[in-house]
Order: sequence, then structure tokens, then C-alpha cells
Amino acid sequence: MTPVAVFSTSVGLVAKRDDVWFRLAGPHLDTLFTRDEPARWLAQQMDTAERIEAPSAFGAPIQSQEVWAAGVTYLRSRNARMEESQDAGGGTFYDRVYDADRPELFFKATPHRVFGTGATLSLRSDSKWNVPEPELALALNVQGKIFGYTIGNDLSSRDIEGENPLYLPQAKVWSQCCGLGPALVICEPLGPETAIAIQILRAGAAVFEGKTSLAQMKRTPEELAAWLWRDNTFPYGCYLLTGTGLVPPNEFTLEGGDEIRISIDSLGTLINFIA
Repeated sequence: MTPVAVFSTSVGLVAKRDDVWFRLAGPHLDTLFTRDEPARWLAQQMDTAERIEAPSAFGAPIQSQEVWAAGVTYLRSRNARMEESQDAGGGTFYDRVYDADRPELFFKATPHRVFGTGATLSLRSDSKWNVPEPELALALNVQGKIFGYTIGNDLSSRDIEGENPLYLPQAKVWSQCCGLGPALVICEPLGPETAIAIQILRAGAAVFEGKTSLAQMKRTPEELAAWLWRDNTFPYGCYLLTGTGLVPPNEFTLEGGDEIRISIDSLGTLINFIA
């Protein structure tokens, strides 16, 4: 399968294949997510689509989809969660869920809380310890089938979650809490060697950098998707963030003006700024 990247732009949906850009005049992202075979349907749309010049700006590749997330799917994440919550007596929760059959799954964002590449995200005003979590995002159609991927920036308030694990929704969900993009890439399944990298710039200088790969994940994308779909339905499909293996040191917190650059092989780079 030749990879196709689908972008949300001011003129509607735009697709890129082999460095050629196409404007998809009629379809919306909801249409793509509700197809039984999204890749085949998209290829048919591109057969008659108008070729255009490359757009200059992109929105988040989302319309009516919810964004969910999995936690503690990497060993580094398990260790970080145990450290931040040990004073509250919650450290063993993360150790146990890492090895359990059932994964940690939680709601992350509605579409209006999600912003694309180049956009600004915000920090919680009642938190003093905020970090980005670079993650592979799975695009799941209405049947729960993984048909594409994008990059996720899961902003998290570590001090709020660490104070009490029951505060997780407040540590994860607020206005402008999630970055997604730059495109929804429809392609063959990504291999375990797929690299994920993050760089955080402050006043033009790197203050944190890291790199990992999907090989470090405890669970497979298919396993996480199957658990999310258990006894649940998503009329417009959804995105599922698959957890992070890159956690800044405990003394680090985001500041206004920071630039976050998250790159994943074959998917590009998602860039967000902090208000």
C-alpha cells in the first residue's frame, strides 16, 4: 500500500500521495472513519480529485472523533508514575497495571480541545508540574479497526495525578490539552522499529530531548484497540493514544513559550507551542 497522508485545511480535506497533493472536495473526516475499508474508499476518492499546490497550514485531523489514551504501556512511564505518586500511596497501582491483563484506558479529549501542528496548547493554572507526552495515535474506524496513524501530544499535569490517582481526569483533560497531527497517515502497520522522538525548545535552545521506539511498548496497538472497543461503541470512530516511553526528569516542567517537537518515523513532526 502506498501511504496517503490526509490533512485538514482551510479548504477542506487534502490528501498527499507520492508528493502529489489532492483536494477532496466532498468527503469529511467523519466519512472516512465510518467506512468499512477507509483505505480503499480514500483511493477511490483520489481517482477523481483535483490536484493542487501544497497548503501552507494544517489543522488537527479530527472532526467528531473522541480521543482516548492508554497509560503505563512503557516501562519508563510505569517508573515515572510510581515516583510521582509514591507519597500519596498510589505507587503500586501503576506497577500492577503494567503487568495486568487489563490496560489502563482513559478519556483524553473532545475535538474542541484538540489542536494541530503549529498551534498553541495551554497549561493548567492550578498545576506546577506539566509535561508533554509524545505518543503514537491510532485511527480506529467505527468497527474498531486500525486504519491509520498520527502523532499525539498528551499534555499532563504530573503533580495533580501524583497527588491522588483519582484526580487523573483533571490531570489530563482541560482546554487546549491535546495536540494531534500533522496528518492522518493511512499506511501498512508500523513496525516495532518505528522511532518516536521529542525535542523541547526554550528560547531556541533544547531543554529536553529523547528517543524511543514502538519495540519498547508492553502491549500491541491491536490489543489496546480491542480493549477500548470492549462493550463500547464510537459512531464516528476515534483516536487512541498508545502511551509514552519518553518522560522528562522530575525537575522539569513546561513553561510559556516552550516549543514541543514530536517526530515519528513515516508520520512527520508535530509542533506545538505553550501559551
